Amino acid sequence: MLVALAWRNLWRRPQRTILSLISIAIVSGLLVFVLSFQDGVYSTMKETTLRIFDGYAQLQPTGYADDPRLELAIGHPDELVRAAEGVDGVTTAAARVNGFAILANGSRSYAAAVVGVDPASEAKISTIASRMSGGRYLRADDTNKAILGDILAKNLGVKVGGKLTMLGSARDGSVAADVLTVAGVYHSGIPDLDRSILEMPLARAQDTFGMEGAANTIVLGGPSLAAVNRALPALDAIGRRSGVAVRDWQAMEPALRDAIDLKYATSMLFYASLVVVVAFIILNTLLMSVLERTREFGMLLALGMRSGQIGAMVWIELLGLALLGSAIGVAIGAAVTLWLQNQGIVMPIDPKLLAQFGVPSRLYPALTAFSALAGPAALLLTIVVGGLVPYLRVARLTPAIAMRAS
Repeated sequence: MLVALAWRNLWRRPQRTILSLISIAIVSGLLVFVLSFQDGVYSTMKETTLRIFDGYAQLQPTGYADDPRLELAIGHPDELVRAAEGVDGVTTAAARVNGFAILANGSRSYAAAVVGVDPASEAKISTIASRMSGGRYLRADDTNKAILGDILAKNLGVKVGGKLTMLGSARDGSVAADVLTVAGVYHSGIPDLDRSILEMPLARAQDTFGMEGAANTIVLGGPSLAAVNRALPALDAIGRRSGVAVRDWQAMEPALRDAIDLKYATSMLFYASLVVVVAFIILNTLLMSVLERTREFGMLLALGMRSGQIGAMVWIELLGLALLGSAIGVAIGAAVTLWLQNQGIVMPIDPKLLAQFGVPSRLYPALTAFSALAGPAALLLTIVVGGLVPYLRVARLTPAIAMRAS
């Protein structure tokens, strides 16, 4: 009976009810879209940044993250590569040798990180192969070839086909020296990479740095970052048996993790403010409705209806209003988000600026259960809890006081 009365009361003032529904629906739909858009942008940022060079996760010798020395190495990387690729969610594992050397071209010389890679596996993990601005990427039959970032190439004054002399320290402390031919120049869009990394064939790097078949890291790739994250427990078990540590994306890119966490925190403050403001507007409207109907409540009390029942009826009115408005908002917000999830949104920002943050010029929202329900649920909860104020006001009424209300 209370539900039927509450529903009837809502439509006694249809204009006020419709305006309240529109307010709740707009805010609910907006929250669905902005949360989905935010999740989509951050997912794209993580995927794009990690796919350039780091991979979705890495297997490293214990202590290597804090002290990346050649001496800290994986003795039999091929066995670990096969074990990692046997884990569900991991499609590719690529061994790397990570060294440091002075690169020289004539009178110019610069320090750089020298990374030995297997071209076939690396191309499945890193997008550098698709970011060549000159020449070509490494091939399986290359022996003395190398690729380097465009900023590093400019600093060294070397072009495709030119020769580079490399001088560093090998694993056993001896001199690591080599002469490499530049096969290609890449542009990752991230200045720190473009100015500091040279890639060469894995076998050549192992020989030059005296690794004796060992590797420093094994980089992991998969169909998505989420898939590799789900595989982390199995990878951790493999790592413990082999004496190596697993590093996830947050450990590899702490700056990116902190930036995303900060943006989430500041965004949540904005969302919370929006929810509170709208909730107070709706509650103010209901409270005014309660004040207008005080004499009516007095008559109901005089006829034998309990004050608690009247208060519950008012609270049910608010609950029905919030539920209906939130449902409409979720439906509209989800529909718009799904459409844009397929079409994408072109950002009117310089692509070079976006590339520095690992973000493409076309962005796609990502509708999930969390983004679809979290915002409207918070709004609904705030309104319902706030509805206790008019409920308590009505619950304290007595027939005499209510009938004297003007």
